Amino acid sequence: MNNTIVIAGATGNLGKRISNELIKRGADVRAIVRQSTDPEKIKSLQKIGVKVFEIDMNDIDAIAKVCEDVNCVVSALAGLGSVIIDLQKRILDGAIKAGVPRFIPSDFCTDYNQLIPGENRNFDLRREFKKYIDTQRIQATSIFNGCFADILMYNTPILNLKDKSIGYWGDKADWKLDFTTMDNTAAFTAEVALDHTAPRDLQIAGFQVSPKMILADVKALSNQEFKIYQISNIEDFAIYIKRQRAENPAGENELYAKFQQGQYMYSMFTTQHTNLANNRYNGLSWTSSKDYLKTFVK
Repeated sequence: MNNTIVIAGATGNLGKRISNELIKRGADVRAIVRQSTDPEKIKSLQKIGVKVFEIDMNDIDAIAKVCEDVNCVVSALAGLGSVIIDLQKRILDGAIKAGVPRFIPSDFCTDYNQLIPGENRNFDLRREFKKYIDTQRIQATSIFNGCFADILMYNTPILNLKDKSIGYWGDKADWKLDFTTMDNTAAFTAEVALDHTAPRDLQIAGFQVSPKMILADVKALSNQEFKIYQISNIEDFAIYIKRQRAENPAGENELYAKFQQGQYMYSMFTTQHTNLANNRYNGLSWTSSKDYLKTFVK
């Protein structure tokens, strides 16, 4: 059976990786991109075998035309409401018009179904799109990968290599956080895109690691002393994030505003993936926490 998959957001970091994983699995991959897309990004996709269609992303008919005879549409888009809600709706409407049976929305994050609305702005945008897609005549599958492992490289409070510190909130020193590398997420997504039996929601975590476990790993890898400390209790952290957001109205137009970064951290310490689908597909190799940390901890 010929599997044809359309990718929205294929020029992005995750989208290109998903495209490559699908090509490796023998799929026919089409990418829909804006007419203003950087030609070098288009060439990069074409080089790995992706068929690129430059279209007016406001035109549902143009989207539908590319989606003809397609098995699944995968959205790897990133953005605020104009993208996650408005643009995804147009892509979904185009897919439905073309008779596409399946759609994977851009829900690559912690499983927000377990969180209280209002605690994370970017998750709320995805929650609003979910309400829309669940009323449509199409089979949807959301992939929840926790946090992308890359965050561990960026000197966040969870792991600050510059300060040699590891922070946590509340009494969560032993709380396991969900991480998945982009490569692992992309490989799993490719499998889901080709799996017509995939359920509505799938949780994954390449590795689940607590602050104390991170401490042990970085000490072993670096032979240096790191401190681990409680930043504050969970309740005070929530109050701080709300105040930070109220004092920063300009951040509402920023994808990764400071308050949003805090909201991501808050979600990581208040919910966990407990129904992992890591073993759903054979042949996938999951990067462990120590193997990932050793790529940048010296």
